[in-house]
Amino acid sequence: MAVYEVWAPAAADRVTVEVDGFEHELARCPDREGWWSGEAPEGDYAFRLDGGPPLPDPRSPRQPHGPDGPSRAVDHAAHRWTATGRHGRTLPGAVVYELHVGTFTARGTFDAAAEHLDHLVELGVDFVELMPVCPFPGKHGWGYDGVSLWAVHEPYGGPAGLKRFVDAAHGRGLGVILDVVHNHLGPSGNYLPAFGPYFTDRHHTPWGAAVNLDAPGSDEVRAYLIGSALAWLRDYRLDGLRLDAVHALADDRAVHFLEELSGEVEKLAVTTNRPLFLIAESDLNTPRTTAPREAGGQGLTAQWSDDFHHALHCALTGESQGYYGDFARAPLAALAKTLRHGYFHDGTWSGFRGRSHGRPFTPLGEGHRLLGYLQTHDQIGNRALGDRVSTTLGTGRLACGAALVLTSPFTPMLFMGEEWGAATPWQYFTDHTDPGLAEAVRQGRRREFAEHGWTAEAVPDPQEPATLLRSVLDWTEPHRAPHTELLDWYRTLIRLRRERPELADPDLGAVRVSFSEIGPGVGWVVVHRGPYRVAVNLGAGKAALPLGGAGREVVAAFGTCELAGSAVRLGADAVAIVLADYQR
Repeated sequence: MAVYEVWAPAAADRVTVEVDGFEHELARCPDREGWWSGEAPEGDYAFRLDGGPPLPDPRSPRQPHGPDGPSRAVDHAAHRWTATGRHGRTLPGAVVYELHVGTFTARGTFDAAAEHLDHLVELGVDFVELMPVCPFPGKHGWGYDGVSLWAVHEPYGGPAGLKRFVDAAHGRGLGVILDVVHNHLGPSGNYLPAFGPYFTDRHHTPWGAAVNLDAPGSDEVRAYLIGSALAWLRDYRLDGLRLDAVHALADDRAVHFLEELSGEVEKLAVTTNRPLFLIAESDLNTPRTTAPREAGGQGLTAQWSDDFHHALHCALTGESQGYYGDFARAPLAALAKTLRHGYFHDGTWSGFRGRSHGRPFTPLGEGHRLLGYLQTHDQIGNRALGDRVSTTLGTGRLACGAALVLTSPFTPMLFMGEEWGAATPWQYFTDHTDPGLAEAVRQGRRREFAEHGWTAEAVPDPQEPATLLRSVLDWTEPHRAPHTELLDWYRTLIRLRRERPELADPDLGAVRVSFSEIGPGVGWVVVHRGPYRVAVNLGAGKAALPLGGAGREVVAAFGTCELAGSAVRLGADAVAIVLADYQR
């Protein structure tokens, strides 16, 4: 026999659990408001509320038949972990690698992804960040329309597959971060509203009614989300979580949900004797996200830094549409500001938003609390064609961008395939089983990009299988030119970051930047990192870049480079890391 329990305050008179086709009565819990509990045989199960249809368990640990089917228990103690000696590592000083399980390989499973972990070890990264793996309708998708927040998408390999992947990564010295979505659930397969007030009209988000974090019933909703987060870290031995779009977590309570979550994760870290951490995706540009709880902050470890990305993207590509407009006016000045101060928008006017935005990032000595990147799933996949920067930029310019990311004071993050300049796009793909939803997504995508001049025929159909297939990495590319040359450069940069601590120093206050703003055929930047100079020429011809001291040694270079006293001469789209005289 097994004990079944569910929070279902929406049920008026009766809750049953249906196990393998047979119904069993549950009773109200006298000491737990809204909870029902009872014993029944073990098996695939679903709950019925007041005689309604069978519904999957909100806390289902497994959905073997998809989000709409019955739930199944998972014996987490049954997995035999092999990497038992690993106690984890902290985020400062690390390099993160973001990947999507379904397109990392042609097979699109955890086991297939694990076969390429040695590539990541040779690359030199420290953490693998998995995009969301909760169940969603159909076989493939980005994962941000997931439901069943305690379960694992079956086509990827289910709970057992995720554990095998984590174990294999840990056995190679790699940590694993999981992207989780607390701000909304997918439009299909979400049965939570039938059970209770999981959502509230008190706030509204881009996805409709907000997750209920502060209205009546929110204690249980918060416990539901926190319990899910802790389960990932505890039962799957993950090292950290990336929290999607935390600016959409509307919460007016005195103790914000993120503050409560970070406190519970800290307790689990003590219990398990492992360093666990949380990374936020946030559009707010507020240091409160990572400030200590005792100082009035939310206590998260780090947050993504779109400002750095936008400035770097504009400098490399010259694009100025949409939110890039705020950075495109003087991209190297914007890049210099983010390298020295963390945020570009720190109370400054944002033309894209039509208002001032952000506040200064503090303390400046903790640059590792910002993740810096050239590409992410969002910045590629949310383009009309899902085109990577490698589609339009040459290898030299890609190498320049890589150097600025991997020698930055931030925690660098790469997107899968970036390290070899993957020629494959990464497009927006779905596999919705509801025809009406599939058509709505298709037309919505076309309308969105029609405003920017794209025809409907030019925008890839998210439901078309070819859209997915185009997005799968080509693992023959790293073994042929020009990809091999760029891959070697990425390996060199990560090795130097590890061997020469000044190149990973998170102290923003110690960073100095000199530059000549981008203009027709010209533009360069030199980033001072202790005795090292990261010199980048983005101009169309040769340029002499000042080092601020006598150049002693070219530590590494990509493109034409020669030392000339207190300057380094670089060819077009060339980069060099130079050891030079300097005074502290």
